Amino acid sequence: MKTYDCIRPGRVWLDTAGKPIQAHGFSVFYNEEKKLYYWYGENKERTKKGGTIWHWGVRLYTSLDLYNWTDRGLIIPPEPEDLSSPLHPTYCMDRPHILYCKSTGKYVAWLKIMAGGEHADCQFMSVLQADEFEGPYTFVHKIYKPLQMDTGDFALHVDKETGRGYIFFERPHFQLICASLTEDFTGVTGEYSVHYDGLLPPYTREAPVFFERNGKKYLFTSGTSGYFPNASRVCVFDDYHGEYKDLGDPCIGDKSHATFNSQITSVLKIPGKELYVACADRWKPGWLVPKMSKQIISGMERHFKDYRPDGSPRAAQPLPEVETRHKDNTWKSRYVWLPVEWQGEKPVIRWHEKWRL
Repeated sequence: MKTYDCIRPGRVWLDTAGKPIQAHGFSVFYNEEKKLYYWYGENKERTKKGGTIWHWGVRLYTSLDLYNWTDRGLIIPPEPEDLSSPLHPTYCMDRPHILYCKSTGKYVAWLKIMAGGEHADCQFMSVLQADEFEGPYTFVHKIYKPLQMDTGDFALHVDKETGRGYIFFERPHFQLICASLTEDFTGVTGEYSVHYDGLLPPYTREAPVFFERNGKKYLFTSGTSGYFPNASRVCVFDDYHGEYKDLGDPCIGDKSHATFNSQITSVLKIPGKELYVACADRWKPGWLVPKMSKQIISGMERHFKDYRPDGSPRAAQPLPEVETRHKDNTWKSRYVWLPVEWQGEKPVIRWHEKWRL
């Protein structure tokens, strides 16, 4: 059984049973009562290139030290016998996020769902809730479109002072939306704001990641280039629905020009320390060199140069109930965890071959 005493970004990370950790598009939740970290995300253990399985549920790992993680199994299992279910493994279930709602005492999970393939325009959120973090989770909304908008990558946040909840999501492929959640965190109110408006891929902002420090609110975001990595950006703001000030690329000395060949998926504040950790997926390990990154970006620019987004409301569409083959081999993905440093009000990230908390 392998044990770790440091973090090695980009290396294969094994759980305490010696198996590669499978929790992608992930977040890390800290249980204050148990002094335990929960790492949960997309389980890709059955995902193969050209296969019909995109995911195999949401998997949970726990740790006391953030180095060594124990597999706790599936907290949201797939539903492989039901092609009408958003949890059927052929559909693209991405970036699960879980909030605790004090007013209801429930844990609320939001999932991004896309049908994939020729039905890629069928995209929406699924919302579930449970009495315990570990589940079982039941559907509140199987098919849900916030504000009747298409929804891409997203993040959830609860304001510690007000207790209000917020969702940040990409409106593919031209806006970033911040919307206020209802009191029970299972939907949105009519209050929302638009940010990074009018950008086209590969510069559209997706994969928003919220964190805050010293009263300032921040978002890391990614550009849009599929599973090919690109340069991140970071913005700062005081009001969720106010002006977002762009601070540029947070990565220092990044020879890949692509977030150290990764995509940030969450930021973890270490309890009791002035330490923030940027946690990312490396979807294509061993693939990227700077020249290839530039080719991908220029190709996206050409492909979307005449794209004109449709901002009209879009009703949710039912799932196509067909299995889709997927070209990406994401079960091989690795993880990049790096400490966040500060230059004035700007958070920055530098590469470390290995580091300790």
